[in-house]
Amino acid sequence: MIRLVRAALCVLLFAIGSFPANAQAPKPIRVAIVGLVHGHVKGFLSALPKSDAATLVAVVEPDTALAQKYAAQYHMDSSLFYTDLETMLNKQKPDAVLVYTNIKDHRRVVEAAAKHGISSMVEKPLAISLEDALAIRKTANEHHVQVLTNYETSYYFNNNEVIRQAQAGKLGVVRKIMVYDGHEGPKEIGVGPEWLPWITDPALNGAGSLFDFGCYGADLSTVILGGKTPISVTAVAQTDKPDIYPRVDDDATIIVRYDGAQAVLMPSWTWSFARKDMEVDGTQGAIVTVTTKTMEARYKGDKAATETTAPALDADHSDSLHYMAAVLHGSIVPKGDLAAMDTNVIVMQILDAARESVRTGKTVMLKPLP
Repeated sequence: MIRLVRAALCVLLFAIGSFPANAQAPKPIRVAIVGLVHGHVKGFLSALPKSDAATLVAVVEPDTALAQKYAAQYHMDSSLFYTDLETMLNKQKPDAVLVYTNIKDHRRVVEAAAKHGISSMVEKPLAISLEDALAIRKTANEHHVQVLTNYETSYYFNNNEVIRQAQAGKLGVVRKIMVYDGHEGPKEIGVGPEWLPWITDPALNGAGSLFDFGCYGADLSTVILGGKTPISVTAVAQTDKPDIYPRVDDDATIIVRYDGAQAVLMPSWTWSFARKDMEVDGTQGAIVTVTTKTMEARYKGDKAATETTAPALDADHSDSLHYMAAVLHGSIVPKGDLAAMDTNVIVMQILDAARESVRTGKTVMLKPLP
């Protein structure tokens, strides 16, 4: 018995000794923000000074008045600012760029960064068209860089728990996904003057609410259903407030048909309140998300739904900066998840088809992309 105890102690001491006592967490990645015209950049500018995952080394914004406004508001040193992307890339050589331009400019920025071997994270959606999305994928593959798409909803506890349960089979075969996304409208909620002109311009944003909020549901549905390519997309869109949004839709419904399942996406700028919630129904149960952390679940045989709090996410998945850092450090391989390239090319296939369905009034049939 004594020999067994000694042997066990030796194994334990060896295991402890195999980890370096002075092991340190990976260094924060060096990031540059490109563009200040997308209002979601404010979240990054608030988070970066406190982040242990990333350090801001530069900001590229050709509009010097806008740059000065943000520099004053967020107490940033003027030496951080550049007006030219190529100059910044050559001088700073960041690990990644965080792209907050209009959506049309995503491809231009990603391609410029990739030529320097620099990865990108763009604000949703990935691109303005499937053509641009495929070009971005080609660039990423050729230059061996990461291109990730940032969605606020990727870091909701309940969304990740729904995905986990669906993929583990707890809901049975998923038959129906309904996703509600949007708010009262960009002008109504007071988006900035640098943001409103391009988000309501189809040439710079792709569409109105159809792209702005349709991407969330397309992203979640693609991951929940394991990265399947849909069979078809049928969409309708309209403008209920033409005096405010004369050039784009402000309300849409997208029906995405799969083999044995449907996703119904309801993006809108006409909701009476902001919402990002969904319901996922399967042959063995259903879940409705409530807040970002809570959900109501009812499984086959239950008499009523039960509200629960979803498990917290690990540090690497807790926010976009930690996620990006984990990808670049190699602790996360972004394949088939909410931010991944393969997922978001399918998202763009859905959005592109939805826009075409609205234009023609016809269902658009899809095939898996090469």
